[in-house]
Amino acid sequence: MKSAFSMSIFVVIAILNARAEDLPTKLNFDRYKGMLDHSPFAVASAVVAPAATPNFAKDLYVANAAKSPDGDMVTIASSADKEFKKYLTTKNPIDGYGIASIEWSDKVGETKVTISKDGQFATLTFNQSILTQPMPNKPAPGVVPPQPPNIQRPGQNPGVPGPTPHVRGTIQRNPQAVPVPTPPQGVEQ
Repeated sequence: MKSAFSMSIFVVIAILNARAEDLPTKLNFDRYKGMLDHSPFAVASAVVAPAATPNFAKDLYVANAAKSPDGDMVTIASSADKEFKKYLTTKNPIDGYGIASIEWSDKVGETKVTISKDGQFATLTFNQSILTQPMPNKPAPGVVPPQPPNIQRPGQNPGVPGPTPHVRGTIQRNPQAVPVPTPPQGVEQ
């Protein structure tokens, strides 16, 4: 016990007598610069904006793209000139427009087409504003089309009404909710 006490006193005295020059100095951070510059875990740099589209393709977009055993086909159109449409194939340029490459995507509207004209290249995508519009003959999602009236068709017996079309009933939004019964009018309780 006495030796442990004297040992602890010796340690305290040794610590108090330590000089500042014996302590390690703060290391310079510059010694890690090489590791930071060549680190595989570096923070990704900011996304570079795509190069400006050349003037010849300023208003162009991909209207349609299809794969074929004879060669891929792309329809390009202009948002400024509604009459402008070019039907391009990977085999032959048309009116100076040619397909340089196609990046196919399984997602609708994600395919990218790089076209060329007079030595200039531009990457075109689908026009997203057109993709989000409802089809002219197809109602928008959630809109129920009007049901046609029960019209007699040729070949039917004009004296016998046609079958009534099957109409689905209204679906409740909250089927768990129990409707509150209302008392009939004029009945006392």
